[in-house]
Amino acid sequence: MTRLIALLLIAGTAALAACNTVAGAGQDLSKGGNAITNSADKHNAE
Repeated sequence: MTRLIALLLIAGTAALAACNTVAGAGQDLSKGGNAITNSADKHNAE
């Protein structure tokens, strides 16, 4: 029973860490897209 509880705690921790990693990656991609859009807008304005 102790092993099952330990396994569930480890699995839960890994799942939470993965969610944070995916969310962070999504934010990074969004920021990169915004930078490209801003750069394109500046060049079109010239």
